[in-house]
Amino acid sequence: MADLKLSEVGKTYGASVEVLRHINLDISTGELIVFVGPSGCGKSTLLRMIAGLEKITSGTLEIDGITVNDVPPAQRGIAMVFQSYALYPHMTVYDNMAFALRIAGKTAREIDEAIHRAAKILQLEPFLDRLPKALSGGQRQRVAIGRSIVRDPKVYLFDEPLSNLDAALRVATRIEIAQLKESMPNSTMIYVTHDQVEAMTLASRIVVLADKGIAQVGTPLELYERPRSEFVGQFIGSPAMNLFPGEIVGTGERTEIRLAGRGIAVSDVPSNGSDMGLKVNVGVRPEDLAATDGDYLYEGQVNILEALGEVTLLYFVPEEGRDPVIAKLPGIHDGLRGKSVRLSADPAKVHVFHDSRSLLYRQ
Repeated sequence: MADLKLSEVGKTYGASVEVLRHINLDISTGELIVFVGPSGCGKSTLLRMIAGLEKITSGTLEIDGITVNDVPPAQRGIAMVFQSYALYPHMTVYDNMAFALRIAGKTAREIDEAIHRAAKILQLEPFLDRLPKALSGGQRQRVAIGRSIVRDPKVYLFDEPLSNLDAALRVATRIEIAQLKESMPNSTMIYVTHDQVEAMTLASRIVVLADKGIAQVGTPLELYERPRSEFVGQFIGSPAMNLFPGEIVGTGERTEIRLAGRGIAVSDVPSNGSDMGLKVNVGVRPEDLAATDGDYLYEGQVNILEALGEVTLLYFVPEEGRDPVIAKLPGIHDGLRGKSVRLSADPAKVHVFHDSRSLLYRQ
């Protein structure tokens, strides 16, 4: 399939509206790269720049070593799947999938072989004679994907393809996309989503976009376990990571990180002494907190309790000017509603940030 290389890519509208800047990213053949980020961060714009639907203002985009900044979309070897399906309502599934191949001058035999091959992969063979209106939302999205597969492109681009589906269909179609990727291991795919579950379950690597650039790139577990900034730590994972104000204290070769005003050690870290007294934020994910009767890093009153069956979410009355603390405890804990609860955390699961950047003290 294809390798992609983005070098110092930027996008501006007019003279002053900058959307993206300094985008540097290498994508290898066979990867499924997921772009995530808050609304308005430019993830769909970046996808459209790769497709050629938006002009690249600065920098270069290479596909298989060839710069394609000025290559028309139809000649880039890219197929794009939109969230709106974009199917022709008066055409059957077969004709929707065949349309681009007929325009490209393929023979009837080539078209028929390509369509049946794609229909088999996507389990669409029983629906080839139906109109889109006779299909479910998930089936329509599979037709849109099939229309891309028959073109045998170098790169597949997915722009929030599941956002129009209900919860059950999203799960089913997400599994189908994962199975599709397994059946096409050499295909290069780039996928835009705002759904963290999609990103974590589908991606070879995740690209987190923020502040007009790339905040971090890594495998799902790398971003979850070793975020480089408070933003990535709180953006990846649901509910978001808790942040507690703390300070680095101690003497000698090893120091402790203590929570402000509580004096409770939550981590033991190597130090050269230069960071003594440094004010930090201690990050702990809700699922890494546990109720305790012993030493604790946080104590508060449970304001809201959400019993989800396999887990219980505890929301604590927030301190002034700070977000509420959230704990995610296994099992059912209805009796904790309105109670004061102490929480502890394994030091190995603690993250430490200074000036919003990770101090890499995670053990």
